[in-house]
Amino acid sequence: MLDEALNTRGSNCVTAFSGRETDFWEDVVHAVRTEYLSDSQEYPWIIGFSGGKDSTVVAQAVFEALLQVPPSQRRRQVHFVSNDTLVESPMVMAHLAKVQSAIASMVDSFRLPVKVVTTRPALDRTFWTLLIGRGYPSPNQTMRWCTDRLKIQPTSRYILDNASIHGAAIVVLGVRLDESESRRNSINKFQNLENSNLTPHSVLPGAFIYRPIVHLGIDDVWEVLGSCEPPWGGTHRDLIQLYRDAEGGECPVVLSKDEAPGCGTSNSRFGCWTCTVVEKDKSLQGFVDVGNHHFSALIEFRQWLKEIRNDPRYRSIERRNGEICFNARGEQIKHIPGPFTIQARKMILDRLLQTQKEYGDQLISPEEIELIHATWAEEISRPIKN
Repeated sequence: MLDEALNTRGSNCVTAFSGRETDFWEDVVHAVRTEYLSDSQEYPWIIGFSGGKDSTVVAQAVFEALLQVPPSQRRRQVHFVSNDTLVESPMVMAHLAKVQSAIASMVDSFRLPVKVVTTRPALDRTFWTLLIGRGYPSPNQTMRWCTDRLKIQPTSRYILDNASIHGAAIVVLGVRLDESESRRNSINKFQNLENSNLTPHSVLPGAFIYRPIVHLGIDDVWEVLGSCEPPWGGTHRDLIQLYRDAEGGECPVVLSKDEAPGCGTSNSRFGCWTCTVVEKDKSLQGFVDVGNHHFSALIEFRQWLKEIRNDPRYRSIERRNGEICFNARGEQIKHIPGPFTIQARKMILDRLLQTQKEYGDQLISPEEIELIHATWAEEISRPIKN
């Protein structure tokens, strides 16, 4: 289906689907338009926009619906919110930036009530300031500290700020029942309110979830992308080619720890290039295989970072709070190592800077490096506990 989507010439969606037995896309857009014009509330919509296939289809539906609404009735604010962990796949971020720019231009031209926003972790909570500065061990399946700090917290803060200002906020997500069994279970676990298309968010007070493409199948998604020109101009060919090259899918929009298992799995291969949760980064390898050989330096660094995680030579005996911890399993008592030692952190920084030189573009900012050095200095100056 992906190849068919790439070979399909984009056109107006009404034309593309005319004559078909099903007018599913017209139904989707109509439903979005009806929900936007709801007379029961005008809470802002916050679109979780990763730039991947599902969130792009949601964006397509929202914009087509908005253009069908008379300007005088476009009273609800719409926020297209993307998250940049600062260690995202470079190819994906380049595509996202291009689409965000096109959307922003369209918004200005049509004077739509739309904001295009990117959330990022605070400087003291970036991947590098936590891993290299504070010594957090490389994330794995049992200690996935990165998802909460890099993804959940920045976007959740934006949602909560808007909910506080407006009384509530509606998060519009491109989740679908047929994505995976875990996704299906998660969707079915939280049912819509009675006589409503909204579901209360399980974690964020004042936030509701709206899922406009929840019943679309994967073939429907690719058909929309292959048959419809995006309202913001151009085609979806670059996105479809991105999937072909990467042989995978995007890391989903994650807004709670319940959804975190979807980040860093074989089902979500567009994610952070530093991700040590996955066994192998198939998307970056796919980009290398089609000629982007400079990504090899990133793959090698990621693999090395994964390998040194449990090497006792690089881990402190004490935890950051000064305690020495053990985990009792039956008759065995296993020591739980602390953070990376400062010597190990310096080694990681040196190797990262060498990787940055080989890659040819910035991987860590000067501000992060400055904070890392300040963190080391503060830690070294602490008095030793007796």
